[in-house]
Amino acid sequence: MRIRPPEFETSICDAKYHVSLGWIPEIVASAQNMLNKWEAKRAEKSGIEMDVHKELHELSADIISRTAFGSSFEDGKRIFELQEQQISLVLDALRSVYIPGFRFLPTNKNKLRRKLDQETRHSIQALIEKNSKSRENPKSLLTLLMSPYKNDDGKEEKLNAEEIIDECKTFYFAGKETTANLLTWALLLLASHPEWQSRARDEVLSICSDNGLPNAENISNFKLISMIINETLRLYPPAVAMMRRTSENVKLGRLEVPANTQLFLPMTAVHHDTDTWGDDANEFNPLRFAEPRKHLASFFPFGLGPRICVGQNLALVEAKVVLAMIVRQYSFEVSPSYRHAPMQSMTLQPQYGVQILLFGRDRILH
Repeated sequence: MRIRPPEFETSICDAKYHVSLGWIPEIVASAQNMLNKWEAKRAEKSGIEMDVHKELHELSADIISRTAFGSSFEDGKRIFELQEQQISLVLDALRSVYIPGFRFLPTNKNKLRRKLDQETRHSIQALIEKNSKSRENPKSLLTLLMSPYKNDDGKEEKLNAEEIIDECKTFYFAGKETTANLLTWALLLLASHPEWQSRARDEVLSICSDNGLPNAENISNFKLISMIINETLRLYPPAVAMMRRTSENVKLGRLEVPANTQLFLPMTAVHHDTDTWGDDANEFNPLRFAEPRKHLASFFPFGLGPRICVGQNLALVEAKVVLAMIVRQYSFEVSPSYRHAPMQSMTLQPQYGVQILLFGRDRILH
């Protein structure tokens, strides 16, 4: 896959910043469908136990399908299933001893990898063809990927079909996994800290007093929700580390780093560093984001610079909307059946899910 030029990433980021707000009604609709299902399960019960990790992954899959690709979760369900199988094979390969050329041998796993990749690419190709014909969603990510952009020389370029497919594969995975895990950890932290859950609910009820739902006009007013999300990203960043390679000789303090040096940036270690964040670095304290950070590179859940994640704006808008809707409708606490076991897969996620006890409005009011 060709590495995206910075000017392409910048154009996509700028476009996504503007269209993310336009996607809020679709995000709200998807979240409301999930909450309706929760209410149907709760029925007349005072409370129910829910594995929110599983529920939020299905919600995030539906949202990324609708907003980014103009389809539904059912249309993209097979793609998500294929990628989950591929992730399992990737993790298996990462844990194995690397043997040059081994991936070209016709082993059962190598055959399966090729089969899954081919089916994934064919499924996305069909989605691209459908989008090209219908043009029903001109603001979708897929439409943006298919649009021309200007390079450094001011000339227009376009991604070819294979590059678009590669980008779609990335967004299908990253758009679902990272946001779902962010929301999962946020609910766990709020369930463990009822005082912050109450403060978040008060903010949402105050801001959404008219129709009770987030929208493009009031989303920027969720200050506490934003701090809670940032603190969640600090404590449980979906990507625990970031890899970068120097393109030229560079000096970092007293360290001379030659070109083509690969750098491993341990995001979790930086986010929990007591010299940077204080002695309470391992504790949940959203107020630490009430003031600007002293060091920009102390917090980089989406990366930094021109290679920053192009899905950052959609992820944050989605997280704000969904979290606001959940805390408005439910009070919740950690279930006794929950086992705290953060696990690094391709992203940081709970090994045994997150079991939460959900209670309705009546408990909130009393």
